[in-house]
Amino acid sequence: MPLRERAIPHGSTLRLYERFRFGELVTFSVLDGRQYRSKQPCEVPPLRRGHVAPDSCAERADRNRTLLGAEQEDWLFDGFKNPARPWNIIAQEQLVAQLRQKDREGESGHWTDGWDGYPAARQRMLDTISACQPANPVFFGGDIHSFWVTDLKSDFGNPSSLSVATEFVGTSITSDPPPYELIMEVLPENPHVQYFESRQRGYVSVDLFRERMETRLQVISDRRDPKATVSTLRRFVVESGKAGAIPA
Repeated sequence: MPLRERAIPHGSTLRLYERFRFGELVTFSVLDGRQYRSKQPCEVPPLRRGHVAPDSCAERADRNRTLLGAEQEDWLFDGFKNPARPWNIIAQEQLVAQLRQKDREGESGHWTDGWDGYPAARQRMLDTISACQPANPVFFGGDIHSFWVTDLKSDFGNPSSLSVATEFVGTSITSDPPPYELIMEVLPENPHVQYFESRQRGYVSVDLFRERMETRLQVISDRRDPKATVSTLRRFVVESGKAGAIPA
């Protein structure tokens, strides 16, 4: 894969996170949520992959746990303190919003291979955004093979709490999705989720202006067809100065 010169490994160190500024319009903070994080909470031997951990998993809530690592967290938070553009986009790999879901036995919990496995780290990030108020923070993610549009709340336990940022997640282009029906069943427990769709493959397209962000959820007609067509599934607008996506 192509890498920037500064990402050339030095020993075991491979720095991938970086900040990019495009003209006077937008700053991109591109994160690395894999290399520096604490191990997933409440692992189930012999497997070490993500799973839905029950609320009884005390390790998940440990405030010392981190997804980004201390150095990258400090770097990200310093960027929030010194915003220099009217839009601040945070590009990273995961769904940031809390997603209360159920395991195969129907027990309620949270997925460990993402921000839900590191809620204290997520809260530190959202608290810093609340305190520093960088202009128009918008998160973009992936990995979950489905479309998501969410309001990132200052307190996910309180649905009426302030929305501090907007989030869009793009689906996979070819990979299989998570089960649509199972996730739809738990969405009433996640009122900050504005939109979810896993039955179609595609990507997210954005037009960014000083006063607004226009986002389109694009879908392909058939992932097996080299001549597949593209259409717009949904449109959303984020207005400058106001967190939260508006259906267009």
